[in-house]
Amino acid sequence: MCECDGLVRPSSRIAHLLVLLCCRGAACDSKCTPHLQDSTTSLVADVDCTAEGKELCTKHNIRGYPTIMYGDPDDLQNYKGGRTFDDLKKFAEENLGPQCGPTNLDLCSADVKEKLEKFMAMSAGKLEGKVRNALKIVAEDVPLMKKVLAFMQKDGGGKTEL
Repeated sequence: MCECDGLVRPSSRIAHLLVLLCCRGAACDSKCTPHLQDSTTSLVADVDCTAEGKELCTKHNIRGYPTIMYGDPDDLQNYKGGRTFDDLKKFAEENLGPQCGPTNLDLCSADVKEKLEKFMAMSAGKLEGKVRNALKIVAEDVPLMKKVLAFMQKDGGGKTEL
């Protein structure tokens, strides 16, 4: 298990993090790897879901302990890899670090940077509306497209492309 003596808070340019969510009293043996303690781009945090971290654990639907999550602080993903120190260290070295986004535009391709800048110029309300519309399209149209695609594949390919 990765080992940590507390919460490490690097600079505001944290792009990805690895969070160990634990219930005190449970078998939670979490300690930060020393090589990440001074990182300006990665954070390893030990969160107590029974105390100050309860809101964070509820937000991310934590049901079992220990739970390991990683990724953008606004979009944490469940870690499904090995639990040994070497497994976690390798995963962190290969997957954690600055990523393209509003705080790291310099890491984005030109087309992604252009899109991000366009979205950042919008009001929060307008951007939320665009998100709702996009999600509605995905929820309504994608299932229909999949049904048609399955029918076409079953029926011998359907129309040919020009």
